[in-house]
Amino acid sequence: MIKGVLLDLSGTVHIGPDLIPGAAQAVARLREAGIPLRFVTNTSRMSRRMLMEALGRMGLEVTGDDLFTAPAAAAAFLRRENLHLLVHPNLREDFADLPQQEPNAVLVTHAEDAFTYANLNTAFRLLRRGAPLLTTNKTPYFQGEDGLMLDAGPFVVALEYAAGVEATVLGKPAKDFFLDAVASLGCRPEETVLVGDDAASDVGGALKAGLRGILVRTGKYRPGDEEKMGEGGIALTDAGAAAEWILERNQGRA
Repeated sequence: MIKGVLLDLSGTVHIGPDLIPGAAQAVARLREAGIPLRFVTNTSRMSRRMLMEALGRMGLEVTGDDLFTAPAAAAAFLRRENLHLLVHPNLREDFADLPQQEPNAVLVTHAEDAFTYANLNTAFRLLRRGAPLLTTNKTPYFQGEDGLMLDAGPFVVALEYAAGVEATVLGKPAKDFFLDAVASLGCRPEETVLVGDDAASDVGGALKAGLRGILVRTGKYRPGDEEKMGEGGIALTDAGAAAEWILERNQGRA
């Protein structure tokens, strides 16, 4: 049986300020069935507080316990580091309690206009001096309100190339990120399914961590992405179809 669900947000539940049709109903059906779920996201253009408020405005009630974000995972990892933050300005409040003077580590998230030459060059110099390169994700792009948008990945790869280092990924598709989210549900990986629109980062990462994976054909999905998710994943129309599959599977094993 499926005893827990990890549900991606951007591209799976919503695009920009709008819920994807049927997504709220899918969440409601899973909750009514008593299946615990977590919303897992690499989103780094909004703080945790801002993200919960935005979802609330869309009509989706999400508590802090429901939300499992890559920036939160990064903050927990970095408690002992002094940071050079190459992040979106909206995200700085999530790192306000961390020391940022005399940085000895570089954290890169999706930073939009903060990806300036000066900021990237500061990061490059720190990396050349031995600072570790950390990132919430290496995803190349995501689905924005008006089309595909560059994510953190291309900038992380540029810093890796220039400084001759390899980044540590703290969000999806890192195995520990998925396993920590599963542990928060009180489930085992094989009892948990990830639903997402990114074949490699969402579904492929989940499968490698021992979870089941459902690729939805919404958000950044493009025809042929099924080939990128790895063996064992399935592709369905949307979050509503994924919820239906989960509930039917559990009913058949009840």
